[in-house]
Amino acid sequence: MCGIVGIHNHAEAANLAYLGLYALQHRGQESAGIVTSDGNRFYQHREMGLVADIFDQKNLKKLIGKNAIGHVRYSTSGPSSIENAQPFIIKSRGESMAIAHNGNLTNALCERSRLEEEGAIFQSSMDSEVIMHLIARERGGSVVERIARALAKVEGAYSLVFLLNGMMIAARDPKGFRPLSIGRFDDAYVVVSESCALDLINASFIRPVEPGEIVVFKNGEMQSFRVPASDGGKCAQCIFEYIYFARPDSHVFYRDVYPIRVGFGKMLAKEHRVDADVVIPIPDSGVPAAIGYSHESGIPFEMGLIRNHYVGRTFIEPKSEIRHFGVKIKLNTVREVLEGKRVVVVDDSIVRGTTCMKIVRMLRKAGAKEVHMRISSPPTSWPCFYGIDTPTRDELISSKKSIEEIREFIGADTLGYLSQEGLYWFQKKEDREWFCDACFTGDYPVNLADNPHVMEEAQKFRKKPRGS
Repeated sequence: MCGIVGIHNHAEAANLAYLGLYALQHRGQESAGIVTSDGNRFYQHREMGLVADIFDQKNLKKLIGKNAIGHVRYSTSGPSSIENAQPFIIKSRGESMAIAHNGNLTNALCERSRLEEEGAIFQSSMDSEVIMHLIARERGGSVVERIARALAKVEGAYSLVFLLNGMMIAARDPKGFRPLSIGRFDDAYVVVSESCALDLINASFIRPVEPGEIVVFKNGEMQSFRVPASDGGKCAQCIFEYIYFARPDSHVFYRDVYPIRVGFGKMLAKEHRVDADVVIPIPDSGVPAAIGYSHESGIPFEMGLIRNHYVGRTFIEPKSEIRHFGVKIKLNTVREVLEGKRVVVVDDSIVRGTTCMKIVRMLRKAGAKEVHMRISSPPTSWPCFYGIDTPTRDELISSKKSIEEIREFIGADTLGYLSQEGLYWFQKKEDREWFCDACFTGDYPVNLADNPHVMEEAQKFRKKPRGS
């Protein structure tokens, strides 16, 4: 999960890219970068760290030009290092090109091995660099045609912005795993991972980049091209964008995120009612679902846990030792809300279970009489290979423990997960196939060429008789 932004035809392209990245910081906190073009050459600044710490007026002034692309990174492919910070710049046959990528390619290792056999030299361990090498090896036709032919060779998830001198290009994989939106600000076009970035710069939302679409921005105008899907065009939009990743004030996959999350909480209350005195969220991601649970159940909503907003999102920290440290400093209990109370705690997911266990202990230490854990998604039993750094299946607690065993492990009085049916409360039954929920079902919509053993295991799992 990363965040990308593109600005075309604006005198303050670098400043707008900075604001866009600032709004998308929740999608990646390890590194950030911006590349601009004045029509003749590129200007670049990228560092490890947060957007506000990396960019200031001094280095933003050095990013000259009316076109810019930017990136905030959360490492899923390749380690967290400056070599893997984006955007990347390459030169091929006298032409420079920059790229920013959100997503994961599922055949990157296979393609990289083939390219290296043919003499390609890689500067990073990023799957995004594979795309650049494939484009550089294409011959004949326009740059859009070369990009289209290169993208036809990769599999998996990609939302992309490219920058060339005088031109910006956006592209999205045929499955549409990750969101990508187009906006307008004065005479400029803006491309962002989420609409919340448009709001910050006062740009108006135009439409999403469609799955399998390549959009070209040149001379202040926009043109659209299509990349045919190999399977007839069925989408696989990531359902976890609605559960956790996208900001609640964003509009992704043609819907507003906030009311969907509130609806998750309402369905959770219908499926897993309990007598309690107070409903509290694990902030910030659990807040909308907790509000929904409170509304549906009639149990009062309170903030029993207060988040330290100077600490990053625990789930996306790259190293486990940092993640565990983050739990200790990220949240603090409000004893007045909890003491002597039967508490319903709402969160978006349980991955390893260790964080949830620590939170339950904190609540009991603060005097909670009962702790009832409610999760606004089904059990996460399968790793994601489309842009989320989930652990291996062996590390996912739901893959090896029953719900009752998980409840015992985390120390809650009761534990309830949202059902698969409840998850899709907002969608017609016949349209649910347009979402990817492989992390819950093991039904991977794109072949895992780099991880064939996982695909084989998932296929065997899905063939088991119900109840086995």
